Amino acid sequence: MSSRYRAFRIVRARTCDLGDALPLFGAYRRFYHRSTDPAAARRYLSARLARGEAILLVAYEGREPMGFTVLYTTFSSLAMRPLWILNDLYVRPPGRRRHIATRLLDRAAAEARAAGAVGMILDTARTNRRAQRLYAACGWTRDEKFLHYELTL
Repeated sequence: MSSRYRAFRIVRARTCDLGDALPLFGAYRRFYHRSTDPAAARRYLSARLARGEAILLVAYEGREPMGFTVLYTTFSSLAMRPLWILNDLYVRPPGRRRHIATRLLDRAAAEARAAGAVGMILDTARTNRRAQRLYAACGWTRDEKFLHYELTL
């Protein structure tokens, strides 16, 4: 089998696994033109994981971390069940177009389903056509009923 198509594994990271995820998290923040502060990122992710406020999934090729996703739980009052937010998804450039993002999305959905979530939501830039195609190919549908607003504090 060509090294381009080696098997990947997805790991539900714990606080002790953050050393592998932090460079990916920094690259993700740089992609969105945000500063990187590894110590602050470690504190942030450690707190989320320790409090059970987030799930961090990391994709590995061998021992090499290739991508990650961060999931947060919220709740649906109408469904009276958890609703998961896929907040962050990032794959290193050498791992793109190799189905790593698809595997991360599939694993995220499996985790949400196992936890009894009613569904999952995510936001992406209107200009990010590649991500939109990926989400559609993975069964996600664009919300045509509701507008989403935000308030910066």
